[in-house]
Amino acid sequence: MPKPQTEIWHDHCSDDVATRLETNAQSGLSLLEVPRRLDKHGPNQLTQRAGETRMQILLRQFQQPLVYILLAAVVLTLVLREWADAAVILAVVLVNAWIGFMQEAKALQAIDALSRIMNNEATVIRGGETAQISATELVPGDLVLLQSGDRVPADLRLVREKDLQIDESALTGESVSVEKETAALPAGTVLAERNNMAFSTTLVTYGTGAGIVVATGDRTEIGQINELIASAEVLETPLVRRINELSHLLLKVILVLAALVAIAIMLRGAPPVEVLLAAVALAVGAIPEGLPAVVTATLALGVSRLAQRRAIVRKLPAVETLGSTTVVCSDKTGTLTQNQMTVRSILAGGNLYSVSGSGYAPEGGFHRVNDSDTQIGSGDQSVEASADDTLMETLRAGLLCNDARLVKDDEGNWLVEGDPTEAALLVSSAKAGFIRKDEKHRFPRLDAVPFESQHQYMATLHRGADGSRVYMKGSVERLLPRCVCDANGSPLDPQLIERQVAAFAEKGQRVLALATKRMPAEQKTLDHHDLQGELSFLGLQAMIDPPRPEAITAVAACHQAGIKVKMITGDHVVTATAIATQLGLDGVRDEASGALVGLTGAELEVMTDRQLIESAEATAVFARVSPAQKLRLVEALQSRGHVAAMTGDGVNDAPALRQANIGVAMGITGTEVTKDAADMVLTDDNFASIEAAVEEGRGIYDNLIKFIAWTLPTNLGEAGIILVAAFLGFQLPITPLQILWINMSTAVLLGATLAFEPKEPDIMNRPPRDKNEAILTKPLMWRTLWVGSLLVIATYFVFAFKKSLGVDMDSARTAAVNVIVLGQAFYLLNCRSLRHSMFHVGLLSNLWLWGGVVAMIGLQLMFTYLPVMNQLFGSAPTTWRPWVLAIAAGLLLYVLAEVDKWRQRSFVA
Repeated sequence: MPKPQTEIWHDHCSDDVATRLETNAQSGLSLLEVPRRLDKHGPNQLTQRAGETRMQILLRQFQQPLVYILLAAVVLTLVLREWADAAVILAVVLVNAWIGFMQEAKALQAIDALSRIMNNEATVIRGGETAQISATELVPGDLVLLQSGDRVPADLRLVREKDLQIDESALTGESVSVEKETAALPAGTVLAERNNMAFSTTLVTYGTGAGIVVATGDRTEIGQINELIASAEVLETPLVRRINELSHLLLKVILVLAALVAIAIMLRGAPPVEVLLAAVALAVGAIPEGLPAVVTATLALGVSRLAQRRAIVRKLPAVETLGSTTVVCSDKTGTLTQNQMTVRSILAGGNLYSVSGSGYAPEGGFHRVNDSDTQIGSGDQSVEASADDTLMETLRAGLLCNDARLVKDDEGNWLVEGDPTEAALLVSSAKAGFIRKDEKHRFPRLDAVPFESQHQYMATLHRGADGSRVYMKGSVERLLPRCVCDANGSPLDPQLIERQVAAFAEKGQRVLALATKRMPAEQKTLDHHDLQGELSFLGLQAMIDPPRPEAITAVAACHQAGIKVKMITGDHVVTATAIATQLGLDGVRDEASGALVGLTGAELEVMTDRQLIESAEATAVFARVSPAQKLRLVEALQSRGHVAAMTGDGVNDAPALRQANIGVAMGITGTEVTKDAADMVLTDDNFASIEAAVEEGRGIYDNLIKFIAWTLPTNLGEAGIILVAAFLGFQLPITPLQILWINMSTAVLLGATLAFEPKEPDIMNRPPRDKNEAILTKPLMWRTLWVGSLLVIATYFVFAFKKSLGVDMDSARTAAVNVIVLGQAFYLLNCRSLRHSMFHVGLLSNLWLWGGVVAMIGLQLMFTYLPVMNQLFGSAPTTWRPWVLAIAAGLLLYVLAEVDKWRQRSFVA
């Protein structure tokens, strides 16, 4: 028997499929054959692949250079027998590890979710008898029955169907249910157009059918997506990479400086214990103990802010990655669009109308426009629908020849029960003032001819005051030949109608024709014979799944911020480019017409890697794209150095979401597979939330850089104090324990408050950051050196001044500690913005910072004057003069830093 996983089945006729799989299209497999095939092919479920255990995820939190530095600090403080300090630093390490563990514990569950959605029941025919079995027991060759509401249990080649429609949006991105058929298709037919196939996990929305199982488990299309998810590389985020680089640099610098200190002291003949203590003091001073805690706190605060803007972050570093994003690859259906079919254009009585409003909310109006433009606002003023009898009759036809229902949920949102296309007709009629209950009472339905795919129309018979009447809707190709006149009895101009249909199609709109026919008053039934001719053409209603209005604004904001937006969808290329044009996407355009040009999956399939990379960069719209091609497009953009964000809601988006630098899933319409593969979930399914998240991400990274710009000079200053003492033979103006006090207290009360800085006004006018740019840029290195040097000079000046007055060592060191702390407090005010003064960002816009400064001053007063603090840290009370010197040094530092920012702004200008 052939191997189903290697076959392409859509190009075979149903009899050939049954022959190849040695089954019967009427009676199914024999009961004796099923066990043999189950042994050969295995159960119909996805392979569970080994992933990280919880213990492995937890241990990985400690495998970071910055954590190694902190653990070294713990060891060094233990050597000094400073148990409390060791405990504090170890607690920082453990808290950081626990937070990271909690955020990542659920990061790799996409395959589990796929397995869950495949675990359902299936109705099969085996040995000529119908049976209900677990979907896991299906084997290739099984004959499966489908009906409305069923989830397809395996990949099937359809052999029978009756008006069968299947929602494949989660797999292909197709925005409407697909009408199925049984005829063989060309071998090159793309996945989204294989209408004689039913794919595992998709949902039957209408009709019935039967199909032969051609693939199960990992061999299904959903199984191939499972493979793509498992093989997609989980990329290191820019923040993690930069922090690792900074940590490695700090580690090397600390080791070199500690070695230099040890050598210098040894050359002076000091005992080994003094050498060790000096090296420990330098290491303690240079290690930014508060950095990982503040990084985690800042990211966690960003998670909270993003949650308020309807974006739930599952992985902490993803918060910052948003700020580095250079391209957003978005699915169309439900992300950029509303996933609600909406009538946008109507042709009735020779007049062309555009319809305002979008979605299922019955709000909007009608505008008469000219033949060349159907955009609202381009023609005459709005008109009352009731002023045009033909328009009203066209809308009434769409209302009555309709089986859908519109309902409001508890939150006031309009939902559809039934076909989305019919829902669009209900909404357009409601905008004209029709009340369905009243119309159904005026024109009660007597009979109906339901929609069938082979006929491509639906018709209903109604009783009215002037006799019976048929209302009919369907494809233009089926209705127009049956019409003999228009609504006024005038001859039809089919070419004019067909030109208008083509114009609608160019805009990506789906067109329905509507017609009517008077019937004898005594007629109570309706069949296809009554619909063969003598109909009056009423008009056309053209609809589309419209873009979200807020998405249009968000796309413009992304472009302003230097971020490219690309649409990657499984929908038709004409529809996709039409929506992309309305959204304002920017990409390759046709030289003659200036219209956006999209690429299809078939075109991508034959491209070389080089061609694909070039096309991915230049093109804005990719349509009829398979899951593997979505993944390949993301990889192509990343090869050009892009930090790519990928949004989506369907199973077909999951591999690309996993590969992207940041995957963004839809919270409402998104599948569990997509959410589990994503870094972030949008609770409102709104593309506009992406722009808000990017803005927050940039602000978060800005605040992290501000903290690093604040902490590095102070740590360098403390290390510099030890270096000067070691090389020049000076007494240490501060002890290792006092250094720990400074680092831990100022990091929490001063540095951490920078996380609460509001976003700077121009943050979305800046281009995206270079992902390869190091945290320690040249301007930041220069500032670190001169600020650190100034702290060293000020500290030694005050320490020497106090010693010259004959005060004791503890008092002199207390004054030196206060110089460093107040210097950090003044420099903190400068770091509120690395480009502007604190007055530009708002003096009181961050009350947390001012609260931290006040609390720090209070702590330093306790450090200086409280006896228990004097005993613990070796401090001593001082007079008011050292405080004046400390304030003067801090003010000088603030002024010089502001001058340096002014110099940099002038240089850039």
